Amino acid sequence: MASELLWPTRCVSCDMPGELLCEDCRANMPWISQRWACPVCGAPFGWLTCTACDGSWEPRATVCGLGFGQIPSQMVACLKDGHELRLAPVNAAVMACALEEAAAWPARDGKPRFDAESTDALCFVPATSEAVVRRGFDHMGLVAEELSAIINVPLADVLVRGEAQDQRDLSKQERAKNLAGTVGVIDDVSGLNLLLVDDVVTTGASMREATRALLARGAASVTCCGLTRVW
Repeated sequence: MASELLWPTRCVSCDMPGELLCEDCRANMPWISQRWACPVCGAPFGWLTCTACDGSWEPRATVCGLGFGQIPSQMVACLKDGHELRLAPVNAAVMACALEEAAAWPARDGKPRFDAESTDALCFVPATSEAVVRRGFDHMGLVAEELSAIINVPLADVLVRGEAQDQRDLSKQERAKNLAGTVGVIDDVSGLNLLLVDDVVTTGASMREATRALLARGAASVTCCGLTRVW
């Protein structure tokens, strides 16, 4: 294609020409072993004693694919801020792999951390309206569409998000306060077992606030999945 001659595809992490993720970067992806991950917040190595959460998170389980680092951060940033929309299926595939592995390990309720057959719908933590206008798309909406097709769980675009201060420079407590009451549910989710997805799980404030909103509207359970986990 002419576009490849003018603007050749390059690895989002190391800039090597040829693929969105080159062979070396794929081989060095910081995968989280679900066997040893915290079933509550998804932090690596938190299975027995987690120092990243107190076990009181509202989701029944949290599954994250990658530990945060150079490669995952570029996978996130190049999609939502670099407009590299071809990363949506790539990021979705990473999350699908993590969910498949997590299905072999128990959540705190003793059931598998993820079970596609018992999941009624997939929803996503939405971007603010200001961010959608600025970018021209909701990046997690694109990833959720791709993930829905991979795991064969219907997509339910049921969450809306009000304006809030940028989270990146806020503490854990400030993040929770900043997001309180900013997520709304616009459709009936009564009795549904939901999978909620987001790109980066840091303190869990966004996931927890969205989960609280879904449970308050009658959802039976919410299982969370993030592309990458900061810990």
